[in-house]
Amino acid sequence: MNFKDILTQAQHGSEQAIAEVMARYKSLLLKESVCRGLFDEDLYQELCIILLNCIRNFRI
Repeated sequence: MNFKDILTQAQHGSEQAIAEVMARYKSLLLKESVCRGLFDEDLYQELCIILLNCIRNFRI
């Protein structure tokens, strides 16, 4: 299944599709959650929330 189909399913509430999108972006979220050389779990959670909002609001 291509990314557009997964994103469409995620926007319609499929938990499996949401998990797939989150998994595809996990390494980027982890990389961007490092602040001053240390992993910041709060920042990671905030980035995950932002990604979930982006999934919901993205126009296909």
